[in-house]
Amino acid sequence: MKIDLSFTPSELDELQLRDKNIVVIDVLRSSTTIAVALKNGAREIIPVESIENAVKISGSLFGDVTLRGGERNGKTIQGFNLGNSPSEYSEATVKGKSIIFCTTNGSVAMYKSRFARNLAIGSFVNLTKIVEFIKEVNSDFLLICAGRANVFSSFSLEDAICAGMIVHQLTRNKSLNVELTDSSLAAQAMNKTFGNSLLKIMKNSDHGSYLVEIGFSEDIKLCAALDSVPVLPVLSGNVIKLRKEDARNEIEQSTPNKLSA
Repeated sequence: MKIDLSFTPSELDELQLRDKNIVVIDVLRSSTTIAVALKNGAREIIPVESIENAVKISGSLFGDVTLRGGERNGKTIQGFNLGNSPSEYSEATVKGKSIIFCTTNGSVAMYKSRFARNLAIGSFVNLTKIVEFIKEVNSDFLLICAGRANVFSSFSLEDAICAGMIVHQLTRNKSLNVELTDSSLAAQAMNKTFGNSLLKIMKNSDHGSYLVEIGFSEDIKLCAALDSVPVLPVLSGNVIKLRKEDARNEIEQSTPNKLSA
């Protein structure tokens, strides 16, 4: 099993990603928000790469069961129902709904990966689920960090640390024959250096600092909570849903303690 890693999706195109096994990582905040939305009963997430496509798709769906969620520069898009804060995606808001999802970085990487053989959405909040999924597939994987588009440096420290933590967990399993590329080794080293101080590092990263500045410091706490939303969002057709067995478990184990902030 070879684990490769891209620190930014900007140089990847959908043809390169066709038939690959992929994990898209956008810790702040798309991956976290999707996990929370699906855990709280959202029917599906439809990732799109542009606001124009989000508007076009929503016009063809039933308005009472469809929401538009997303952000530009961290803030809710005008005319959308929701932004990209996981705290907005409560059970009361999203249960049974299809969510057209458009963000600056995360949804673009997901859209590019729509022809993958297997696609999962990962972050710190569901890290163990991602590691288990990679072990089950037991084949080569590409970890894609969503990074930061439209800025000079598209590298995202929190995404790289999350990818490195996934790599570390995989290499600890002696029953797996794991081969790492240079980029995977680099991410693993970053996790070793910074992985024990997630909240502090995320608050001081470029994007984390920006989110604090515009009033989303509580989101960073949610996004840094390791394994707090233990679900596995995966590509199913053209949409992202909970993996079937996880969806069944959510129904069977439904309690009043669901994340509903």
